[in-house]
Amino acid sequence: MTRYEPAIDLSSIRAIDVHVHVEVDDHGHSSLPPDLADAASAYFSADLERPDLDAIAAYYRERDMAAVVFTVDATTALQHPPLSSEEIAEGAARNNDVLIPFGSVDPRQGAAAVDRARRLIEDHGVRGFKFHPTVQGFDPSEPAWFPLYAALQDAGVVALFHTGQTGIGAGMPGGRGFRLALSNPMLLDTVAAEFPELQIIMAHPSVPWQDEAISVATHKHNTWIDLSGWSPKYFPPQLVRAANSFLKSRILFGSDFPLLTPDRWLRDVEQTDLKPEVMPGILLDNAARLLALT
Repeated sequence: MTRYEPAIDLSSIRAIDVHVHVEVDDHGHSSLPPDLADAASAYFSADLERPDLDAIAAYYRERDMAAVVFTVDATTALQHPPLSSEEIAEGAARNNDVLIPFGSVDPRQGAAAVDRARRLIEDHGVRGFKFHPTVQGFDPSEPAWFPLYAALQDAGVVALFHTGQTGIGAGMPGGRGFRLALSNPMLLDTVAAEFPELQIIMAHPSVPWQDEAISVATHKHNTWIDLSGWSPKYFPPQLVRAANSFLKSRILFGSDFPLLTPDRWLRDVEQTDLKPEVMPGILLDNAARLLALT
């Protein structure tokens, strides 16, 4: 086992993509059960390419970018074995010039999730954790998960939460039972208040709760917003205003690869009113500071 240690030369990269999904492992196992994977392809009108970890590393290396890579452990909700966060960390370790591993644990596994999170941090060197409240089926504001957040805060790692609507389950009967309200960013206000040293990323433009996300980020300075999952030309205007001014130091570039590529994101951002002077922070500097790469 090789413990991850970053070897990223910030002077040689132009961006850090903080939101990159690993959808398939080296054994061909998918992160989603077949019905959800098929529904997602139909929803997005594409049979998405799902590269493995080494292919992701090569893709970002070719673009002079680094990438935060992760999966989502929704074992309880999906009754489907997740990809291994340990293997993702191992893969990131062999590509540590461009990859940064985040782990994922299933909060509904209680004390076992806390223990596994600690092992992923201590033994494997993950730099954060990805949560998807809608897919994992948990309200992030409930005190039941506080021991997990405490462990992440104590270790100084990042918590990244999906916010807003999701294409996962869309179009299936009852949305496959997924509850969008669990991904309202206002639920993360409680987490940020109870754990003021825990750095929290609210992923995506939080449609339809963009104002809530901006409110939380304005009030709680241990929260950040990543710009993944939507083409920049569809960003809500209030998000662009915030990114240009009072939140410019806590806005992060993310693509949502492989669903949305960094190539398209960078092309489409030219059609927005994001100011050229804030882009270096969004693309690189803010993430480097958050991830302690500086």
